[in-house]
Amino acid sequence: MKVMTKKAALSGLSLLGAAVLLAACSAAPEDSGETGDAAPDFQPCMVSDAGGFDDKSFNQSGFEGATAAADELGVELTAVQSDAETDYAPNITNLVDQGCDLIVTVGFALSAATIEAAVANPDINFVIIDDAADGDFDGATDAENIKPLLFDTAQAAFLAGYAAAAYSQTGVVGTFGGMNFPTVSIFMDGFAQGVEYHNAEKGTDVKVLGWDRAAQDGEFTGGFEANDTARQKAQALIDQNVDVLLPVGGPIYQSAAAAIRDAGREIAMIGVDADFTVTDPSVADLMLTSILKGIAVGTEEAVLAAGNGEFDNSPFIGTLENEGVGIAPFHDFESKVPEGLQGEIDDLMAAIIAGDVQVESYLAAN
Repeated sequence: MKVMTKKAALSGLSLLGAAVLLAACSAAPEDSGETGDAAPDFQPCMVSDAGGFDDKSFNQSGFEGATAAADELGVELTAVQSDAETDYAPNITNLVDQGCDLIVTVGFALSAATIEAAVANPDINFVIIDDAADGDFDGATDAENIKPLLFDTAQAAFLAGYAAAAYSQTGVVGTFGGMNFPTVSIFMDGFAQGVEYHNAEKGTDVKVLGWDRAAQDGEFTGGFEANDTARQKAQALIDQNVDVLLPVGGPIYQSAAAAIRDAGREIAMIGVDADFTVTDPSVADLMLTSILKGIAVGTEEAVLAAGNGEFDNSPFIGTLENEGVGIAPFHDFESKVPEGLQGEIDDLMAAIIAGDVQVESYLAAN
């Protein structure tokens, strides 16, 4: 596999996260031993956002999926890591110039650059993770050669919010994000809905800080780096007595974890995209649960299809029903959560799938 960075002719790295959600729009790909006529000459490529391929989150998950597909196809993945927003368009152009047949772009921040490149290069297929590639907001993807991979994480975040409200002893939970993009705020809004549902069902009064459902706005760092700004955002919420914290935005959870460890009291954290207990064991003791996306398998299926000459531009939307989103086990917190909570979560999941409990999001079926 060829991995490049912008500065040294463009590079990144990844480790295999064993507990990335094992489902997407259909069953996991089977190794048939046949890759189709297109595979030997097929060049898959990938561009990260500024979080990098080792973010323990959605860049890493997408990288793992693309790598698995390339290995199965018997070809080499070229992966370009972006260090800043200004790298996105040049990195995609670099891959176009290298003759890539499929370019996977990771994240909503690359949407404009992906659309521009796709329109200019109709003979190259694109897959974009976490964005609809709908720059004109008409409800349709802006180019026929782009396949969006989308995830209705509000459903899974709803479950995490319910669990957070059940676990909280202070009656205050909090969240903050990198930037107020729909694919970030969907976690925060679903989380708040889950807390509200617990309050209504159990007669509790758990408060959510960091997100205002009415205003659809909240606390954001302005980026997706693990830095002092992210730590300050986490600290501000900790100072308001939160005992469950949901940071949404790749590496910013690392800053939140540092603030929690300095707090001197028990504060749980909720991960996003991947099961942080598995992908980053250094924070396992802090993890109440994680809100999961099936990014790895969804990406693997899309790359395999393209490599076999079967590219499909129809958007994939992950839900609880198709197991494209989910919630991780309580792991180390299993003995700390209220007795019977896992059963309540299971029942609530079934009710959401059945449509008996409605979770609002921009991806929810009408």
